[in-house]
Amino acid sequence: MSNTMQPTIEQADMHSYLNTDLMFLNMGPSHPASHGTLRTMVALDGENIVAGVSEIGYLHRGFEKSVELGTWNQGIPYTDRLNYCSAIMNNVGLAKAIESLMGIEITERCKYMRVILSELSRIIDHLVCNAANFVDMGALTNYWYLYNQREFVYDFLAKLTGARLTNSFARVGGMYHDFYDGWEEELDDVVKKCEAGIMDSLGLVKKNRIVHDRSMGVCEVSAEDALSYGFTGPCLRASGVAYDMRKDAPYYGYENFDFDIPVGTRGDIYDRIMVRFEECFESMKIIRQAVKQIPGGPVNVSDSNVFLPPKGEVYDNIEALMNHFKLIFEGIKSPVGEIYDATEAANGELGFYIVSDGSGGPYKVKVRPPCFYMMQAYPHVIEGGMVADAVINLGSFNIIAGELDR
Repeated sequence: MSNTMQPTIEQADMHSYLNTDLMFLNMGPSHPASHGTLRTMVALDGENIVAGVSEIGYLHRGFEKSVELGTWNQGIPYTDRLNYCSAIMNNVGLAKAIESLMGIEITERCKYMRVILSELSRIIDHLVCNAANFVDMGALTNYWYLYNQREFVYDFLAKLTGARLTNSFARVGGMYHDFYDGWEEELDDVVKKCEAGIMDSLGLVKKNRIVHDRSMGVCEVSAEDALSYGFTGPCLRASGVAYDMRKDAPYYGYENFDFDIPVGTRGDIYDRIMVRFEECFESMKIIRQAVKQIPGGPVNVSDSNVFLPPKGEVYDNIEALMNHFKLIFEGIKSPVGEIYDATEAANGELGFYIVSDGSGGPYKVKVRPPCFYMMQAYPHVIEGGMVADAVINLGSFNIIAGELDR
């Protein structure tokens, strides 16, 4: 028995188990239901979980230190590997924090572009989460339905950014480049297909007795517990707390969009699934409004000390060549200071705490990964339930190991 398991087992009410033998089960770190390299040690009485202890860190890659070793923009590709299901949201989160530290005001077109791409990424993330959750329940048909819609979004992102999964598209002061010609019609078609596909999946599960039995009243998290653990995002809203940074601390003009915040009532697995479904529809509403309202003009700031000059000018203009050289080798010069800045990512509040020593790169970077707080609650939420419930609850928390371990 693991030494880390002992204190938790001793705290359990062992008197009712005097005449039974507990079995210790190792769930992970290599397990088809673990959603990444996660490990949870559980003590079982039959199929009921008496106690559990989670161990994390199997996918630790030194993200924060890696970002500290480069210039400001060189940290952007590393963020793709946090929550890789919605990579652009991580790009935007780091870029926004750096811009806040430096006092950089991005263009209005860039704000709308980031909103559109972030909401597309939110849809992808929720589709993947719910699809994997349904597979854990044995509902494979829904998996194919939802993954099919995901591919439509990936096709659009691949055409725009050049990559399906790890996009590395944001830059400090703007984006890699603007939308291509005809993007509005293609995006409208993608959103319509996603909307129809999600409705089809909802039709299979919303009144499905098996789904209800597996998810309703299972692994409930009260609003009080969710807040005490530090939940944010869909898991917090499923517990009945209508907190969303896009409404409560708006940025990039989110206050100008008409959308609702879906909330649950019981904080169970069913509520977490349905909140994510509803958020997909709200993201579509935001995207449609943003496409209609997006202004013209440049997508990147014109400050040569912040953003690279156009490639054509680099070959013909000595000043542009010098600016290009200095930005690549020295990075953007930042003021001495520190800042914490956050965005509403797919899993909740994704925060970056950055310390600058005035050089061309960060002195210290610390990430607030939203799913870390769900993972710390996971062993306590599954206690008293069954092993099968623990598996689908992990899926409903949407624990992404890359984001969790960093």
